[in-house]
Amino acid sequence: MYWLLGMTFFLGAVSFRDDRLGLPTVVRFAAHGIAAIGVVGGTGLQLDQLTLPFLKSLSLGWLAIPITVLFLIWMTNLYNFMDGMDGFAGGMTVMGFGFLSILAWIGGHYLMALLSLMIAGAAGGFLIHNFPPAKIFMGDVGSVPLGFLAGSLSLWGVKEGMFDIWAPALVFSPFIVDATVTLLRRTVQGKKVWQAHREHYYQRLVLAGWGHRKAVLAEYGLMLACGASAIFYIYLGELGRLALLCTWALIYSLLALGLRKVERQSKGVG
Repeated sequence: MYWLLGMTFFLGAVSFRDDRLGLPTVVRFAAHGIAAIGVVGGTGLQLDQLTLPFLKSLSLGWLAIPITVLFLIWMTNLYNFMDGMDGFAGGMTVMGFGFLSILAWIGGHYLMALLSLMIAGAAGGFLIHNFPPAKIFMGDVGSVPLGFLAGSLSLWGVKEGMFDIWAPALVFSPFIVDATVTLLRRTVQGKKVWQAHREHYYQRLVLAGWGHRKAVLAEYGLMLACGASAIFYIYLGELGRLALLCTWALIYSLLALGLRKVERQSKGVG
């Protein structure tokens, strides 16, 4: 707990300085790496194996530590990447940590449940003023520590046996899927992935004419559905879990195709 909070405050301090004065990319990434290594080394939190329903669990062995560190760094950064629309990251924080609190409560880990609920409650107060049109903004000092906490608390729940990694992955999948697919697509296209852009799915939805309010409300609906599915997931058997994960893979594929249709219509293309 102390290591987790300490590394979170460390990231908050670095991110605050970045917001105020600006920091080189290498310094920011170094801070993210230090925080991830600090938590993994100080608490023993690590993803020892990958589990898929009906398939044999894959032991990560000596790769467990580097994969866990990379997972935390990615969660830290993707939250920052997705903080580009009024009310979006704030809403994900309220619902994401709210559902994480429920998962922890069901698993009997009341400390984690309380911590997650406190984060969700604080974000709720922020969201009142951040909902479009926003009057205040999260900045890196908000998004970076929140992404780090989302990854760390997810690993904590897995380590305590409350759920496997797919439950929190479902909860935060509106951010994880968008950021990961966008990064992979830009990498394949040979673009500089570290540069600012407007190619995330939520940004493309706004550019297609939906506007911030309509787009963020649609994303809220997706977040609620994903969170409810995560609660449902932990009560299912192996076959049900596999079916649920495959269903969400299909849903996200259909949503991507639907976005392309919206973009074509906005350009007057049939």
